[in-house]
Amino acid sequence: QVRVVESGGGLVQPGGSLRLSCRASGSRFSFGTMGWYRRTPGNQRELVSSITSGGSTTYIDSVKGRFTISRDNAKNTVYLQMNSLKPEDTTIYYCTAYVYSQPYWGQGTQVTVSS
Repeated sequence: QVRVVESGGGLVQPGGSLRLSCRASGSRFSFGTMGWYRRTPGNQRELVSSITSGGSTTYIDSVKGRFTISRDNAKNTVYLQMNSLKPEDTTIYYCTAYVYSQPYWGQGTQVTVSS
């Protein structure tokens, strides 16, 4: 089965940095777009950032200039470098990997930004 596994979350002080990693594996087909979602106060998931297999990226406005997404296609791994973290970034971050239109979700990793 497809596995999507995140790592790198944790506790950091405001202004600090974290680097999230996510490796996808087990698909019979190639992974396309990969991305990061996070849980909102309304218990929804919002797209934070995405990256296509060709390297095209998107970012939600609130993280532009602070977060950078990248990927290693050979490893089916996506990264999210998170700088200048704010308390409002505190939530669970989920990795998503797409096989065509089918999304596969990781278990989530907790990011807490607090002094």
